[in-house]
Amino acid sequence: MLIILLAHAIAAVLAPLVVRAMGRNAFLPLSLVPLASLVWVIRNWGTEQSLHIQWAPGLSMDIDMRFDALAAIMSALVLGIGSLVLVYCSRYFTDDEPRLGIFAAEMVAFAGAMFGLVTSDNMLILYTFWELTTILSFLLVGHYAERATSRRAATQALLVTTAGGLAMLVGFIILGQVGGSYRISELLADPPGGWLAGVAVVLVLIGALSKSAIVPMHFWLPGAMAAPTPVSAYLHAAAMVKAGVYLVARLAPGFADSGPWRVTVMTLGLATMLLGGWRAMRAFDLKLILAFGTVSQLGFLVTLVGTGSRDAALAGMTLVVAHAMFKAALFMVVGIIDHTTGTRDIRKLAHLGKRAPVLWAVAVGAAASMAGLPPFLGFVGKEGALEAIATTDVLAPAVRVLVLAAMVAGSILTVAYSIRLIWGAFARKTLTSPSPAVAGMHPAGPLFLFVPALLSAGGLVAGLAAPVVDRLLTPYSRTLPAGAHADYHLALWHGFGLALWLTVVVIAGGVALYLAHRRISRLRFERSPLGNADRMYDATLRAMDTLSMRLTGTTQRGSLPLTQATILVTLVLLPTILLILGTDTGISLRPWESPIQFAVGLIMIAGALAATVMRNRLAAVILVGVTGYGCGVIFALDGAPDLALTQFLVETLTLVIFVLVLRKLPAEIDERQSVGFRLPRALLGIAVGLTVTVIGAYAMNARNTDPIALQLPDLAYHLGNGKNVVNVLLVDIRAWDTLGEISVLLVAATGVASLVFRTRRFGSAPRVSDAPGAEEAASSPETTWLRGGDLIDPRHRSLVLEITTRMIFPTMMVLSVYFFFSGHNAPGGGFAGGLTAGLALVLRYLAGGRYELGEAVPIDAGKILGLGLIFSAGTALTSLFLGAPALSSATLEITLPLLGHIKMVTAIFFDLGVYLIVVGLVLDVLRSLGARLDAEVETAPAPATGRAEVTTR
Repeated sequence: MLIILLAHAIAAVLAPLVVRAMGRNAFLPLSLVPLASLVWVIRNWGTEQSLHIQWAPGLSMDIDMRFDALAAIMSALVLGIGSLVLVYCSRYFTDDEPRLGIFAAEMVAFAGAMFGLVTSDNMLILYTFWELTTILSFLLVGHYAERATSRRAATQALLVTTAGGLAMLVGFIILGQVGGSYRISELLADPPGGWLAGVAVVLVLIGALSKSAIVPMHFWLPGAMAAPTPVSAYLHAAAMVKAGVYLVARLAPGFADSGPWRVTVMTLGLATMLLGGWRAMRAFDLKLILAFGTVSQLGFLVTLVGTGSRDAALAGMTLVVAHAMFKAALFMVVGIIDHTTGTRDIRKLAHLGKRAPVLWAVAVGAAASMAGLPPFLGFVGKEGALEAIATTDVLAPAVRVLVLAAMVAGSILTVAYSIRLIWGAFARKTLTSPSPAVAGMHPAGPLFLFVPALLSAGGLVAGLAAPVVDRLLTPYSRTLPAGAHADYHLALWHGFGLALWLTVVVIAGGVALYLAHRRISRLRFERSPLGNADRMYDATLRAMDTLSMRLTGTTQRGSLPLTQATILVTLVLLPTILLILGTDTGISLRPWESPIQFAVGLIMIAGALAATVMRNRLAAVILVGVTGYGCGVIFALDGAPDLALTQFLVETLTLVIFVLVLRKLPAEIDERQSVGFRLPRALLGIAVGLTVTVIGAYAMNARNTDPIALQLPDLAYHLGNGKNVVNVLLVDIRAWDTLGEISVLLVAATGVASLVFRTRRFGSAPRVSDAPGAEEAASSPETTWLRGGDLIDPRHRSLVLEITTRMIFPTMMVLSVYFFFSGHNAPGGGFAGGLTAGLALVLRYLAGGRYELGEAVPIDAGKILGLGLIFSAGTALTSLFLGAPALSSATLEITLPLLGHIKMVTAIFFDLGVYLIVVGLVLDVLRSLGARLDAEVETAPAPATGRAEVTTR
């Protein structure tokens, strides 16, 4: 199972390259990946296999996968139809289709994500694949991004299914906590009870029903028809919309008897069946007819698999298979019609059956299965559904009659719109000659017709081989309670029973409804009796926009002091009130442990007080830095050299950044432009300081057991293979936190660059060869300490600083490398090493200017940041391949000539990513706040008093 996922991931990565080399024919070799996976599914059909990979056991996020009867059925549909759709794509698209490589990658990735979804045995991993399919669906539906309809449809599908997915996630967490396990198989074996489990079931059903377009969240599916037809044939017929049906089928054996289950599933499912069928009778676009028909049949499927009886489950899975085949085939037929005639409007199609008889035969076969006509599989499944509901003992008699009546009514609508689809697309109608669109059509190629023909024929063959299908599907249905009538088996003929007579009523009623549909279509309602879901969606978005604007306008008035004051007042009031009302822990403090701490504290207090009254901005920044350096000294005194080193480096770098920013501000603070009064701000600052101090004191005194920190040295050495506890925490024990933090750093760097550059990244810093006068400087016989220094205005140049930089820079870089390699067992690490290297770059920039920065690192900072993130994130996969949990240390021991025995942990690669991200961040800041602003100053018009020209030696 894991190999199948990896194969799809690799194929998705390679797909753009294959498409670039082979054009649209690249879909043919790409289709071999799901096809080969399907072979594995077929070979292992009837077996149960499980896979367990320990990943994050503390979060219950182990990779648990399970292949059983239900997973086999869904995997066969996902992989089999996925392979055929890829073959269909090879003739649907042209070689000049925009973004075809990305489309191919998304389709292959979607097949892999769906396989992961249906084989996941951990609810959190299932949710991960669930949202991955949501994202890929968004990208596929919005493939034609230049069209407003595609963008709207993609956004609508994303918002609706994501909202349902979030509700489902909450339900999963509740079920996991109440049931004591996040493994689906364990929860089904011993389902949790109680009202809280009932709430969780409803939340999970919200996610499942939103994915399967069940009322009231059905409206996104017809809108998604803006996607290319292969997307509709795969995602919206055979794969994505079946995810909700699958989840209901997966949970039904354990939760069908819980209080809210049947009321929710059956009420909404039947309402969807009727509403979708009615809307299909009113549409004129062939894809919309199929889309509303899909909505209707999804309601039917959810009702059956959610009933919770063995016979209903068997009928439901039969119809799931039948629906996947006939609906995918019909979508492909519509794609061929659109491709060859240029229209999908049934009002513009006439005599198409005569011009394309093979296409007509394919469509008739698929539509017959959709309508439930014998001997197709759709008939077998629908007759089984009617028999299962009529004889089930899990429903009260009155409820059974209502459900059966609703199913019959929905099936009549299905027959009617199936006839309307075929008649509207292929019939002669009242015209004596082909319509203009049909007259100008071009023939479809044999491979183009082969895929839908294969699926249409599959519905016929499966119907004739109903006993074989029964043997394949029965293992899943047996996971549900037997009931009083558990001996039902799939067959074309069960004799003259209630199900057969109801089928006759359905077919006759469907034909009669179609014959009367013209009169019905003339009934025009000014307003839909049930409202318009699209308009409700738009109204909801407008209401949310209005609410957010008003809330933002109230809380964020554009005043930075006001915003900061609001945040700080909340910080003071909320914890203080809670401490007063709910805490009885006393406070025991020692002012200091040594006179040195007292002296350093006094210096920090003096610096903080002086910064509040200092008018010179640079002096105020330096005084604030005194408090930071003092904090670093206290760290060092308390035996935390790592924290002290990092604090000193960060404080120095922050001071440099402040200086770069202050170049654009007046030297003195203009008190006339200050907002508010000093006294309230001073009181607020004192209150914040006291609040933080009191919270820290309460937290320290509330401890009633030995701190976990006492165990960290042994854990760091035995689990992380390192003696430096701080570094092992960052790159191993809490590596997930660190990965999130460096991701924030990367986002911050991008944000700074975006604010300064506004339109695009500045790229790599310019080199000396790019500067005006560079040729003259290069031809000069004189030597120079820094090449960029020759291009600095002589008034701003410092020869002492250049010489010092030339001497110190190599030492600083060696020291940064030392910090990087020693950090696992001694003070240092990737963060400290990166900061040291960053300060070395700062020194070269200050001494030699922006051209010297380009000479030091002639690489775009964005590439360094990206490479760092790749190293850090890639360590997770590396650890898994080496048998260790993700983002934890796996040990590598090798013996090399001369170097001897070397013991290395994979965490060093994670630390390398941290190192590169810090260096990239510093470089980005220097380019944006330094080099970019320097370039703007150099290109600005000279003032009237004149300006010294840039000279070279």
